[in-house]
Amino acid sequence: MGLFSKIFSKNKKSEPPPEERTVLSIQIGDILTYDLVDYEVVGKITYRDGNYEWYGYQLLEGHDTIWLSAEMDDELELGIYKKIQLPLSKTFPKELTYENNTYYLEESGTARVVGEGRSSNLNGTEMRYADYTDTDAAYNISLEEWGTEIEASLGYPVEPYEIKIMAGSI
Repeated sequence: MGLFSKIFSKNKKSEPPPEERTVLSIQIGDILTYDLVDYEVVGKITYRDGNYEWYGYQLLEGHDTIWLSAEMDDELELGIYKKIQLPLSKTFPKELTYENNTYYLEESGTARVVGEGRSSNLNGTEMRYADYTDTDAAYNISLEEWGTEIEASLGYPVEPYEIKIMAGSI
């Protein structure tokens, strides 16, 4: 090591490299690439139903928002969701029809949520949810009841290799 490199290396602050992210450890500010589009993670919801936990990440690109769902059951399950308009009542039905496809109730329950980023206003709330799947298991509909409003999202499964994550912070 030369004299100059010794002098200048003492002045440098060594910062630890960013922690490697997985789909179960994504943080607000991370950049996620899916389908050749870069999205910023602007919101995160952690859902807890008993001892079971799963995540929803709000991804923003320009004015477009999608959600990445991540859960570890027997294996890692990922899905991309977009909000849809679906007329619903307070009672979650056993089946739904959307764009001439029928979706069947797969599971439902109540979860407590922890919100971060744009979802921080949801922190500590309790919500009801229901998940529906079509006969081919190619698409899902997720219903979430937030107070008096029911949000519907249409989603489909994705593979972990389709998602690339770049840490936005340490």
